[in-house]
Amino acid sequence: MNLNRLWALVKGELIRLNKYNVTAISVLVAILWGIILYFVDSAALASMLPFILMIDASMMSIMYIGSVMFFEKTESTISTMLVTPSTNSELVLSKVVANTIHNMLSSALIIIVFYFIKNIQINWFLIFLGVFAATAFHTVAGLFLAYYQKNFTGMLVNIMIIAFALMVPTALYQFNVLTADFWEYLLLINPVQSAAEVIGGGFTGYFTEGVFAWKYYFSLIYMLGGSVLLYVFLVLPKFHDYAVKQSGV
Repeated sequence: MNLNRLWALVKGELIRLNKYNVTAISVLVAILWGIILYFVDSAALASMLPFILMIDASMMSIMYIGSVMFFEKTESTISTMLVTPSTNSELVLSKVVANTIHNMLSSALIIIVFYFIKNIQINWFLIFLGVFAATAFHTVAGLFLAYYQKNFTGMLVNIMIIAFALMVPTALYQFNVLTADFWEYLLLINPVQSAAEVIGGGFTGYFTEGVFAWKYYFSLIYMLGGSVLLYVFLVLPKFHDYAVKQSGV
């Protein structure tokens, strides 16, 4: 893998995100969340802010990468790139890196605003590690999902179905509706819940008696290890077949 070529591809992907107005939309979403959360009581903010960041790092990551893949497909950009010296691994990895950088910037905007305005207490390293791990996993998952979408509307519908199926149990658990002990273990299979755990690790209150809960370590390994496994065994091997398809996404 040529690192200079990879970086050039990443910069191209970031430019493309701006061209398709994905960057503008993500900033607008971050501003809207900021306005809404500004009027939330400080006690409620402590539980709502990690949940909002989890949504941004998980479902929004899938939607952004899916949208970009659709636009590139309709413009035949991906199939054109196959004739360049860039390898498939460089093409795919550049998309993962660019979308992760883009989404982390929108999350950082929310975090920074509330750090200075609401004086929330966070661990900067852990919060960005959590956002990075959750965003990378869901970006790779979003790429794989995009391979099997026929049109943009169908993609949005499928994302909404997935979001509903994965986020509702997590929301019920986060806000203490599901309180039975077995939910603590069962829901960790859900990548959205694991994303909530790794992002929550950056907020004061998760850190108990100097030791992180085992759930944090499990979720971090799940997000980082899952990203690698999805990339190596599902996303990269199927990229070429997806790129040469001519009808739809």
